[in-house]
Amino acid sequence: MNVSLNTNPEHGIIEMTAPCRIDMGGTLDMAAFYYSLGRLQPVTFNIALALRTRVRLYPYKKGYVKVSSKGFDTAEFVLEDAPFDHPLGLMFAVAAYFDADGILIDIESASPPRSALGGSSVAAVALCGAFLKLTDPGISDDALRKQAAMTAFYIESSIASGPCGIQDHLAAAYGGVNAWYWKKHHTGPLYNKAEIIGAQGYKHIEDRLLIAYCGEPHESMNVNSTWVRQFLNGVNRKDWIEIVSCTHAFIKALSDEDYQKLYPLMNRETEIRRQMTPHVLDDIGVKLVDMANEINCGVRFTGAGGGGCVWALCEKENRPQLTSGWQQILKSRNSAFLLDTKIDPEGLIGKKDFQTG
Repeated sequence: MNVSLNTNPEHGIIEMTAPCRIDMGGTLDMAAFYYSLGRLQPVTFNIALALRTRVRLYPYKKGYVKVSSKGFDTAEFVLEDAPFDHPLGLMFAVAAYFDADGILIDIESASPPRSALGGSSVAAVALCGAFLKLTDPGISDDALRKQAAMTAFYIESSIASGPCGIQDHLAAAYGGVNAWYWKKHHTGPLYNKAEIIGAQGYKHIEDRLLIAYCGEPHESMNVNSTWVRQFLNGVNRKDWIEIVSCTHAFIKALSDEDYQKLYPLMNRETEIRRQMTPHVLDDIGVKLVDMANEINCGVRFTGAGGGGCVWALCEKENRPQLTSGWQQILKSRNSAFLLDTKIDPEGLIGKKDFQTG
């Protein structure tokens, strides 16, 4: 499968965009967890955010692939020699999978680099979506989302130096507020998708949601590797069983709009993960969590933590107080700030000026 760009100037830019996410019940989307805990119906919850990553493709020198992304040094390699262990290696791996040379890949993200919002996986989904449209211009939106998510996940899994889950790819592809139930059977899809809140209910969440970037890039691989190693060694299994239970109960409480029941479930999952890996929150993250707890909010770090973002749900009338308190904490680090909390309903979308080559 070889792809090339239509360089006719009357055609527009080839572009795909996809949203990042916040989550609860993460890590359960890894096979090591959902196979052995299958009897409990492991589930991950996520909310897609309207902080989109945009991937644009431009013609470039034949035989070469160039990748430009804010927060990373621009890199260029002959396609056959492109390193997959490079900071932008996932993008080169996607290009190699589609045998796509003579292409400049420009990535622009509305979320901070390495913020534990799933950004690299989101970029991979958007890039796969662009290449899939190039190879099959008539592909349906549903097929595009499914294939982009699965292709990006399998490529990322194949080159990752540690465990890799799929929730980031699914949130990027589908958008919305969803629960993903992981299946232990080898036949059929890996998951069942359940929409928890429709678009008409987004504002109810947005009015209670706050997200902070702690100002330090996260190192999820170290945390995830620790969790997986502990789990495989038989350590903390009961904690993961409780995390499954917390996530199920959280989803039910959110569906029922029972926020008073929901807050302690978020806090309990955060507490469990901090007990397993005390370094999962940096000093700013600890202060954000403590402050949220003081005013009866539910609070979680995103992804595997280790830096990145913290998110909270609270009563609507308490949000100004939480906002003010978090802003004061974030002032101690120049690179820390609050993020937009608008929910994304669309998932993977893009322009359609494509041709095969």
